Amino acid sequence: MKRSVATRLTVFMFMLAPAALAHEPVDLDAIGRIRAEGFGNSKVMDMVWHITDRLGPRLTGSPELKRAQDWAVDRLDEYGLKNARLEPWGEFGRGWSFEKVTVEMTHPTYMPMVAIPEAWTPGTDGVIEGEPVLLDFNTVEDIEKYEGDLKGKIVLLGGPVNVSTPFDPIADRHDHESLHDLFMAPEPSGGGGPSSAQFADFQRRRAVQQAITRRLREDGAAAILKTSTARGSYGVVLVGSGGSREVGADKALPSIVVAPEHYNRIARMLQKKEKVSVRVEVQATFHDDDLTGRNVIAEIPGTDPELRDEVVMLGAHYDSWHPGTGATDNGASSAVVMEAARIILASGLKPRRTIRVALWSGEEQGLLGSRGYVSKHFADPADMKTTEEWDNFAAYFNMDNGAGRFRGIYAQSNHAVAPIFEAWMEPLKDLGITTVTHRNTGSTDHAAFDAVGLPGFQFIQDRIDYFSRTHHSNMDVYERVIPADVMQAAVVMATFVYHAANRDEKLPRKPAPEARRPAGNRGN
Repeated sequence: MKRSVATRLTVFMFMLAPAALAHEPVDLDAIGRIRAEGFGNSKVMDMVWHITDRLGPRLTGSPELKRAQDWAVDRLDEYGLKNARLEPWGEFGRGWSFEKVTVEMTHPTYMPMVAIPEAWTPGTDGVIEGEPVLLDFNTVEDIEKYEGDLKGKIVLLGGPVNVSTPFDPIADRHDHESLHDLFMAPEPSGGGGPSSAQFADFQRRRAVQQAITRRLREDGAAAILKTSTARGSYGVVLVGSGGSREVGADKALPSIVVAPEHYNRIARMLQKKEKVSVRVEVQATFHDDDLTGRNVIAEIPGTDPELRDEVVMLGAHYDSWHPGTGATDNGASSAVVMEAARIILASGLKPRRTIRVALWSGEEQGLLGSRGYVSKHFADPADMKTTEEWDNFAAYFNMDNGAGRFRGIYAQSNHAVAPIFEAWMEPLKDLGITTVTHRNTGSTDHAAFDAVGLPGFQFIQDRIDYFSRTHHSNMDVYERVIPADVMQAAVVMATFVYHAANRDEKLPRKPAPEARRPAGNRGN
């Protein structure tokens, strides 16, 4: 049988693997202890329950996040980690929370709507009820036609949206083919930015959005109803921010995201000139008393006198958006991180290097917590002035792609770590972790470490229904976490972290990047 070039290359690399693996020590006794504790005495789903059902959504700056952070500090201390604390990373801005939202059609028939307010938008001035206005627009000129017509009105931003029927599975797992594709290097490309047509379209859409905001504010609209289109259907609502967290910023209007099926019914009736009445009430609060962002930090002190000042980190972002309870993004990952640390201690293992747990905040607003921590402790990517801690840093392992089980790890183009990871994975292959890819992945907290040349890694995970249903949605809840998956993830993460803490040398690094701007130039 004739094999493809890709298959022959894969076979060749696996033939080379044993020679590379033979040089990397693997502590099978430690792995046996980790597996016994992680599968026989798991606490991870109890932590998921506390973080999601009990503590709820954790928007950065909100009282709910502060309460959840205090719980995490207490729980990590209870597990035996040292110096568990809340560590400031910088100014975040004002917090926000909402206490009530009700959106109902009251005429011609009654219909309660699935709806969530956008973060950092105010509540309504009591209950608002009336005939909504449907804005029909494509250009700035279309918006100006409504001048003087929107005062005190409930406004729908646009007509019905397309809601397609999905024929692909809602949830899926990696299979051999998808992992093989991920393992193989991507096809080289010339790169390049957006085309002139794409840029012109972006400018047009931005101008229209600015015109909408100006017209709604100048006319004094009472509330905005909009809908989510990317993945919203079957009552799923995708919600983010609709206002500013800066103190003293222009006040936004009450803005509520409505499930597309409910939004479309109202919009269609308005298009057909049917009389419709809608009732809206939102209660929301801005929190200006404490503008500081904080991360949860705790440690397992190293035991080797020569290596204990070196640090291996594991982490996940603890903050979430507010429509659900932040289970898959990212409560389950935070629970896995806490459980991995607990497993190492409960197994009686003695790491040579210090192991440090981090539960980040501000990730959803741009990796703010991890970037602030890295700049404070290691290096600012702007000038790349490194600290002594930068020299003593060994590795960072991150989880943040839903609650799916681990299938491998991204090496972030750090080719020297691949055979090391392959060796650590060998005793774990029966758990389904098989793949090291040299590819990069981004958009989560390991990128803050990678940006200053520190070894930071993200695990490959099964996608489950993360991107199709739960990510940033009202369906991001406890039920979407599969116990066996997070148990496996905690065992794998504990194994990687422990081996990184115990090997003779720190993990290899890529060349440090150049400063993003000249030293001394701190302007925006």
